[in-house]
Amino acid sequence: MPEIVFDENTRSWLIRTAATSYALRLAEDDSPAHVYWGPALTPAQLSDVLPGSGSRWDSFNDPDEGLDELAADGGTRHWTPALQVRFADGTRALEWRYLSHDIDGGELRVRFRDRHYPLRITLGYRVPAGTDVIERWTELTHDGTDDPIEVVRADSASWVVPLRPDYRISHVTGRWAAESQLLREPVPHGETTFGSRRGITSHHANPWVMLDDGEATERHGEVYSAALAWSGSWRITTTRSSNGRVTVTGGFGQDGVVHRLAPGDTLTTPVFAGLYTDGGFGAASRAWHAYTLGHVLPHPGELRPVLYNSWEATGFDVTETGQRALAEKAAALGVELFVMDDGWFGARSGDHAGLGDWQVNREKFPDGLKPLISEVRRLGMKFGIWVEPEMVNPDSGLYRARPDWVLHHPHRTRSELRNQLVLNFARPDVAEWAFGWLDALVGEHEIDFLKWDMNRPFSEAGWPADSDPDRLWVEHTRAVYAIMDRLRDGHPGLRIEACSGGGGRIDLGVMARTDQVWTSDNTDALDRLVIQHGYGQVYPPRAMSAWVTDDPNFITQRSTPLRFRFHVAMAGVLGIGGDIVKWSEEDLGYAREQIALYKEIRPVVQHGSLYRLVPPTTDGVSALQYVAADGGRAVVFVFRQAAHFPTSERPVRLDGLDPAARYRDEDTGKVWHGAALLAHGLFPGLPAGDFASVVIRLTKL
Repeated sequence: MPEIVFDENTRSWLIRTAATSYALRLAEDDSPAHVYWGPALTPAQLSDVLPGSGSRWDSFNDPDEGLDELAADGGTRHWTPALQVRFADGTRALEWRYLSHDIDGGELRVRFRDRHYPLRITLGYRVPAGTDVIERWTELTHDGTDDPIEVVRADSASWVVPLRPDYRISHVTGRWAAESQLLREPVPHGETTFGSRRGITSHHANPWVMLDDGEATERHGEVYSAALAWSGSWRITTTRSSNGRVTVTGGFGQDGVVHRLAPGDTLTTPVFAGLYTDGGFGAASRAWHAYTLGHVLPHPGELRPVLYNSWEATGFDVTETGQRALAEKAAALGVELFVMDDGWFGARSGDHAGLGDWQVNREKFPDGLKPLISEVRRLGMKFGIWVEPEMVNPDSGLYRARPDWVLHHPHRTRSELRNQLVLNFARPDVAEWAFGWLDALVGEHEIDFLKWDMNRPFSEAGWPADSDPDRLWVEHTRAVYAIMDRLRDGHPGLRIEACSGGGGRIDLGVMARTDQVWTSDNTDALDRLVIQHGYGQVYPPRAMSAWVTDDPNFITQRSTPLRFRFHVAMAGVLGIGGDIVKWSEEDLGYAREQIALYKEIRPVVQHGSLYRLVPPTTDGVSALQYVAADGGRAVVFVFRQAAHFPTSERPVRLDGLDPAARYRDEDTGKVWHGAALLAHGLFPGLPAGDFASVVIRLTKL
């Protein structure tokens, strides 16, 4: 169990996780100051680490700058502020006064108040049992009776990284259909901000970073990482000074958006979690995966089903007859969940109309959805359906009736993307309307699975009728969370997939309310190797939806073998997304075999520990390995992207095995010594040619 200890003499708190320690203290002026983050220390050992206040050596540098537990704007510190407030009289600086603290098991709350103004600040810390993750957040309360307080910036936490000779940052960048492109590069001096101003997590960046000294590898080295649990606009800023100090501060919000606190109001920030590990990037990833499985996902112990999705087969041309034909083929393959995508409602024959009119299209489904759903269930599958609740087409009955429901500014163009506008879920009436039709849809049809999509970012994000329109940036996301929470509470069997034009809404915040995420609209197997590699740095395979689709690929027009496509998708939550009515009997037979194989290895893939043996590149060989929690089974995926010149096959060294044990290859019957697999590796036996792949199953004897 985590342990939190307070020392009155030094006015310091020591937070002990499963294998690490974190410490903070009160400075002489009562401001919260960072002390330590790293390998485990006892309270006695921490006394050797506690610093004194630094002495100023010139008039331009504060010696304690960059050591604030939550860097606040004010005084002589000019570090990147995590907290900026503006009081009614124009005062901006914050001065801390310590009030009290509470320790409740693995949770710590430290309470402060401004020395003059009616603002209370609570710093929250929580260690989920069995992890080294420290969840942090901030609460700001206006405890006065007069004018509102403007909160210009309210980050959840500042993380101070220990002094090192050098620093490197790992993060992902990308765009639609090219999400989660992993970058590792030196930390620049000054301020570097990663973020999204789009109202969603975004395809272009993701709210996590990892920092190391530049020498960490997949298996070795200290890694400091932080991940934000938020699905709206966000920012994470690294600051590196000339004296070598580095901090990471992050939270929701963006420049120019102000939170207004009226008397009695409390603003609570999302969790910005931190993690220290000393086993390289692989250990950091496995620790984040274990945390997400154990403390974030709603039903972590479940095995996610093999699904079929109709989008790439039918597009908007959805009919009951066509869906029945696909369902019959899917069931014969061994699919467990049939998902009907866009095109089933309103005047939805393309992306130009119908969003907002969530009534079944009776031309396509003369007797409603129930006959199709009954047939899907008769075939032995669960039924899922695509929805996009936050959007509306201008060509819809809803928009014609309620044009004020969308984000907009007076006298400004309402920019359309994909012929649609964004509904303002911060409005209680809009959120209640959305919950109402979703609740009725799920309840009336006993829907098992919702694919919740969002196909465009915010624009003209105004709310003319409201006195505090900036709050929509936060309240919209919170309303999405609340609707998902209410649906799950009212329909315990419902499962949800988060989607935003692919991977535009992937983060720990949405994962707390969904069961899986759509990783990218790009299902090209070669591209997916890279996308899935970046995704898996923080997020677990258990939530990574991956489809096998038609050849050539719908987006890239690249051709790859069906075997390669299956094996890439089997490294996550397997789905089928091709027009299987047109597949050959040979391909259908192979698909049945691979789906059966996936069901056999699924417990290891979805619930085991991931080891990235060889990272993907544009050519060459890459490899992944999953090891069951009890160590009894392992699954190895090996891929050859391209073979430019004749070369002899090289062994792939495995990881996470017991060196003293022996392991049987379930396909060849060969028995290996664990020590040999770890030290030397095995020859995977890849087929000849480009886009070759193999799945190796090992059982501990």
